[in-house]
Amino acid sequence: MEIVVLTVGPVQTNCYLVSAAGSRECVVIDPGDEAGKIYEYITKKGLECKGILLTHGHFDHITGVAELVSLTGAKTYAYEGEKELMMDARLNGGSMIGIQVAIEPEVLLRDNQILEIAGLEFKVIYTPGHTSGGCCFYHEEDKCLFAGDTIFMESVGRTDLPTGNGRQLLESVREKVLALPEDVRIYPGHGPETTVGYEKQNNPYA
Repeated sequence: MEIVVLTVGPVQTNCYLVSAAGSRECVVIDPGDEAGKIYEYITKKGLECKGILLTHGHFDHITGVAELVSLTGAKTYAYEGEKELMMDARLNGGSMIGIQVAIEPEVLLRDNQILEIAGLEFKVIYTPGHTSGGCCFYHEEDKCLFAGDTIFMESVGRTDLPTGNGRQLLESVREKVLALPEDVRIYPGHGPETTVGYEKQNNPYA
């Protein structure tokens, strides 16, 4: 599996372009902004975007979605419980910075669903807490977890925004993320990548 990280937007969101080794198809995870930059990279590498996967609906993870859909024709995928937040700028934080971003995901996902796309297999892991409908995408074969803002290196996502819940977040981190094998690499929504093993030892919320 090949993973490219593009850091986009005003709060330095990690947008991931993921493809199977040797494949010309890819998925984009959390195009938070700068859709033109993302699309330029896709076309430069001769890739075809087969889907846009969203870990959650905060503005800094979805602002680039509408334009990227227009450029690629790809469908958007999000957890079924996150649709309302994605469609409301007051809930997703867009209105806080003066932007009215709202999207409606085309494909709604369920907990433990296996999503087969672009020659890749992702398990959907429901991880509420940062938002009520947040999820992670786990590629079991390559032991990679795209975690959104559920967990960061030595930290976790904030819970003081609409639909956030601190108790749920700690349960998600401890019972779902850190229950994975220790050599699973975690690709968070902000900051550097880490591993389950490292977070077990160094994350104060573990």
